[in-house]
Amino acid sequence: MKRASSRLLKFCLMAVVIYTTSWLFMTFVKSPCHIDKTVSVFVYPGDNQEIVLKKLIKAGKIKHPGKLVLLLDLLKYKEDVHPGRYDIKPGMSSYKIARNLSSGLQTPVKLTFNNLRTVQDLAGRLSKQLMIDSVTILNCFQEKAWQDSLKLTPQNYMCIFIPNTYDVYWNTSSDKLLVLFQREYNKFWNDTRLDEAKKIGLSQSGVSTLASIVEEETNKSDEMPKVAGLYLNRLRINMPLQADPTVKFAVGDLTIKRILSGQTKISSPYNTYKNIGLPPGPIRLPSITAIDAVLMATRHSYLYMCARYDFSGYHAFATTLSQHNVNAEAYHQALNKRGILE
Repeated sequence: MKRASSRLLKFCLMAVVIYTTSWLFMTFVKSPCHIDKTVSVFVYPGDNQEIVLKKLIKAGKIKHPGKLVLLLDLLKYKEDVHPGRYDIKPGMSSYKIARNLSSGLQTPVKLTFNNLRTVQDLAGRLSKQLMIDSVTILNCFQEKAWQDSLKLTPQNYMCIFIPNTYDVYWNTSSDKLLVLFQREYNKFWNDTRLDEAKKIGLSQSGVSTLASIVEEETNKSDEMPKVAGLYLNRLRINMPLQADPTVKFAVGDLTIKRILSGQTKISSPYNTYKNIGLPPGPIRLPSITAIDAVLMATRHSYLYMCARYDFSGYHAFATTLSQHNVNAEAYHQALNKRGILE
């Protein structure tokens, strides 16, 4: 009789252990989601637990959220909902999901921007990757006190933004964004780059301004140092840069295919046909490649260039005006054949 009772007790204990283990596994280890790729849940300021749960259920395709709700309740999530972006990976357990949410362990965003022309474009690109809207970002960028603190102007402050990929949180504020860009700008302009800028006689903003012209002139990275060298040659002898992209910028249309003589006479500080030296600021957001091309510009004696007549994207260079005129005539004839007037 005692043996039977003992066996029954052991069986009951084993059943309790199995049930408890199974319950713990289903609650803490097994994923409640039915997804085959990572999904993101965005929690906004003002969202409560109920709203977040709805987002989780939809994004994670959760059919039975009961155990997840229990964990969130145990972790007192209702009392402290943290805004942010939270990635849910395939197989992620209920416990890990609940822990991340309740602890505010959000997933960083890979903030990326390049190939942009204006700060408005930049603000728009950033707002698509962050919680803050483009107007808030733009207003923050245009604060005079911030520009003054960096000894920059409304014309050249765009040089502070170095196109790259940055790890930030989705709900980062515009003020923290400025701190990030300033820190990365200072990191980018290390002693080596500062020494190279000094050698060519340009400030940091001057390098970025020239780099923006070079990048508008050519999208061939292997040609950028050569183009930069040409403009530096002109700067050294106080010869107007006569850069077509600056005229396009002054006109307000960077899509123009052909610069006409009347456009080169437009009154603007950005018109390098009328003004000697660099314009007051970048005409686009220069890439790191273009900036380094200016810093490591090719040494040569070229003073003239024009687009090659074969439309390869490269340029024909010349040391004399007569040779340049030959190159330019070949290009203009090619334009005429294609019917490109402007």
